[in-house]
Amino acid sequence: MDTVSEKYRWKGARALVLLHERHMRQFLSTWKMAKEESVILPQTNDPAYRSLQTLLRHVLKSSGGYMKWMCDKLNLPDPGINDVPAVDEIEKRSDDYLDHVLEKWKTPLMNVPEDKFYKPLFTSRWGVDYCIEAMLEHAVMHPIRHEFQLSNLMALQDKRKIFE
Repeated sequence: MDTVSEKYRWKGARALVLLHERHMRQFLSTWKMAKEESVILPQTNDPAYRSLQTLLRHVLKSSGGYMKWMCDKLNLPDPGINDVPAVDEIEKRSDDYLDHVLEKWKTPLMNVPEDKFYKPLFTSRWGVDYCIEAMLEHAVMHPIRHEFQLSNLMALQDKRKIFE
């Protein structure tokens, strides 16, 4: 995994890029286990939770979206992240798409000086103000939260099976 260049101007950004990669891969692994166990997501009005496939697509799309947003706010070139596959294709294309997104995450922030990660604040698509470092941290936590959710759902499902 540690294929991100050592030549980052700010090593904190490099660390967060590597953590993002680690947790995206862990999420996908956990998602595959949840799929094998036919985990049922709780009912909600959130369209990202209609199915395991929509959840997978949401996490993969968000990963690309975070980097596109950061590049836009820092006036960096578009990172060239392809559109996320459609829901009916996401499962079979998830490994390749994740590899693509993670590859596109490796270099855009490499030459950004540390002070640009803290100031100014920018408003996200969902209306919350973030500095670039905070958005990087959010991008790391996003797959962690969903992996945690799926792990808990699998544990609950296993408990139910014991008592059936």
